[in-house]
Amino acid sequence: MVDPLNAWWAQQLVLCDWAFAPDPLTLEPEVAVARLGSLGVVDRGELGWRLLEALGIGDPDPARLLSALEVTALAGAAGWLSEARARDWAQRLAEEISAHHPELDDWLAALCRARSDEGWVRGDDGFSEACEALATLEHEGEGVTWDLLREWLVVNRRSLVLWPEAPEERVWRLRAAFSPVLELPADALDWQGLATWLAEDWQVTGRDELIRVLLWLAAQGDRQAWDLDATRLLAAGDPERQAWLEGLALQEVAAGRVLLGFVERGEPLEWAAWDWLRLIDLAWAGACLGWLDESEARDFAGHGTDLVMRRYSDWSALARAYQRGRSLFEARDLLGELAADWALLLQSPVSPWKPPLQGLVDEATLEASRSAMRAWRRDPRHWVLALAAVREPELAGRQGIDPSLPPARREDARGYLAETLDLHVDEGVEALSRYWLPAQAHHLNQLAADAAHGALPPAQTCFGHAAPADLAGRDALGRASRHAATIHMAEKYAFHLQMAMDSGLFDGERLAALAASLHGSLCRFYPDARRLLSAWAHWEALLPEPDQPSLVAEIRWHLDDPGSLFHWLDWRPRAWQEPGPRPSLSHFTAMALVGPLNSAAWSLPQPESERECVSIHEWVDGHYGLHGPADLGEFLDYLLEVGDRQEYQINYAPYTLNRARLQSEIATLESGECGEEERNHLLRLQRVRDDEDGCNDLNLAAWDLAQAVDLAIAGRQLGWLGEAEFLERLERAHGLAARHYGGWEEYARGLYAGFSFFMGETAEREAFLAGFRQALVSWLAAAPPLAGPWASLDFPGARPRHWAPMHVDTLPGDGRQLH
Repeated sequence: MVDPLNAWWAQQLVLCDWAFAPDPLTLEPEVAVARLGSLGVVDRGELGWRLLEALGIGDPDPARLLSALEVTALAGAAGWLSEARARDWAQRLAEEISAHHPELDDWLAALCRARSDEGWVRGDDGFSEACEALATLEHEGEGVTWDLLREWLVVNRRSLVLWPEAPEERVWRLRAAFSPVLELPADALDWQGLATWLAEDWQVTGRDELIRVLLWLAAQGDRQAWDLDATRLLAAGDPERQAWLEGLALQEVAAGRVLLGFVERGEPLEWAAWDWLRLIDLAWAGACLGWLDESEARDFAGHGTDLVMRRYSDWSALARAYQRGRSLFEARDLLGELAADWALLLQSPVSPWKPPLQGLVDEATLEASRSAMRAWRRDPRHWVLALAAVREPELAGRQGIDPSLPPARREDARGYLAETLDLHVDEGVEALSRYWLPAQAHHLNQLAADAAHGALPPAQTCFGHAAPADLAGRDALGRASRHAATIHMAEKYAFHLQMAMDSGLFDGERLAALAASLHGSLCRFYPDARRLLSAWAHWEALLPEPDQPSLVAEIRWHLDDPGSLFHWLDWRPRAWQEPGPRPSLSHFTAMALVGPLNSAAWSLPQPESERECVSIHEWVDGHYGLHGPADLGEFLDYLLEVGDRQEYQINYAPYTLNRARLQSEIATLESGECGEEERNHLLRLQRVRDDEDGCNDLNLAAWDLAQAVDLAIAGRQLGWLGEAEFLERLERAHGLAARHYGGWEEYARGLYAGFSFFMGETAEREAFLAGFRQALVSWLAAAPPLAGPWASLDFPGARPRHWAPMHVDTLPGDGRQLH
């Protein structure tokens, strides 16, 4: 039995110089492909545009409708379209033709007018004869007449499947921004010259590179830099905006003017569609070349669709956002061309964008894409990349398969490690533990909790008043009381770890283990990306890096952008094994007894490399004459048991009871020549006489304790003390402090008095004392907050006075922690 649609279709193809055949799809495939090429339809992407344009906006062009019938038949014969898809397009074209042309004669007349408008000369290709032949058949009632076609169309009216319609296939509707997808699976015939285009425009020549670009487009793309510039410009005045424009590199000025124009005329400053639609396009490219299998490509396209649906309410908003992004990329304002560029997709009755954007893709497809995107970022190194990329955005391009790095990058990383961190390969991976500072996080958390309750130490200390600016910074910490502070130090650790990875100097497996530890630690303190980024933004605003631009805008960008890598990391908690040791609260308190004699110790010391040990050994030898573990152990015992305080008690305290003898001794020493030892003795006698800095009334044990702990730390770094020996010294110091003092201010007075009393002769004495007093003010008042930890710690043996932090980011042994 003759199929009316096929027969009518074949009749119309006679107008295209085809010989009549009952089935239009029976042409030899090679002949069909050649004919398509001669018509300029070189791939299936161009075919999609031809069909869409034929059924465009308003009254259709008869010549385009006829051409669409021909290319549909050719595509079906060539295997570019399935038979079902080709028939559905033929039926839709038949419906359109019959709806606008009541009779065959009307249709033929319209075609003649269209060809005349194109410059057709009667009789040049047999078209006129074909028209006469069809008209004769129609008038004689032969073949499929116009009335018979209409009857068949009415009887067989149904929802035609012009585009891939299965739930998992609808993600490809969005690729129509570049070229409509007619059939699945993707094939090389969909995109001519694709490999060359990828290599020239994207510098992508293989699967791994493609995947990295796809993940970059999803997570950051071009939009991040534009977003950050736009945010700054919105807050700037006209002079600052002009200065920004003038500060751009020459090749960036045109794009800068476009962005500034958007800002000044109130255009929505949003263009993520530029990245996310290109993500879908490149996923299709990967499928066409076979670099991605069907499910991989679909997952990437689904991810792009997921992000688009989160950001845009409808197709018009998506198109305008893409046009803004394209304008910035091409450095020319293209919004005036928006209607012309997008009208077909937005208004055509057969557009693949006809269904509403919201709800286009089912939840199962979206959820599958989410799982796939997290799987691509499951390796813990992506945690390191995410954190480090906030400081160095280029790192976001290294997601997915880890690329091999160029020598220049490795040299840069090695230079950073050596020059900025003084970290060298001979120290091993273990040296990175010195940058993991859990005690610092504890300190900040405690200060924040106390600040929130108005329980910070007074600004006025026995050594002076803290600087107003430092106090303001300290008092503001209360705003972060609900945010664990670990991220403040962990992000710096992550950047150092990334540089160690890039250097190629260290064992990859051990670096990977540190990345896994970082992942586990952060998941313990932050349940999701929003909590981590909110905490980071708060702490970054309160404690910015000196002489460095604030990262708050960058952090908040990641918080707000749904594609940011942070939202697609593996947030499932792992076994908690921190990248470095976490001291107990009592051990941290004991290390704090060093006070301003040295920089604050925020982590337990570990044995250092031979290179580092050279300078430490020189200090130990030069100041104390200690040459090995035995000397150190003996001297530590001396400091903890008797120390310099005994020298004062034996050699100087008695003079406080016999002032005449004191004056006589001073006079004798002043009257003659003094060696260095006698000169120091004279200076101390004079300090006793003047009760300088309260040396006669204060307990000087703090001076011995500070030295003992400082030396114990050095001894641990030198490897002269094992861990157990070191901790035993800390515990002894902690107990002695509790017996001798009642609080940090009393301890500080004793420390300062000892520092002053036992100082040797130097012309810089007053400068040293002034600096030490100022340091003690900072430690006591926590102004600035990271000067030292005294303000956050209860003194050994003292009653607890601090408020409990509102999270678990505290040191073990803290009786006030909330778990």
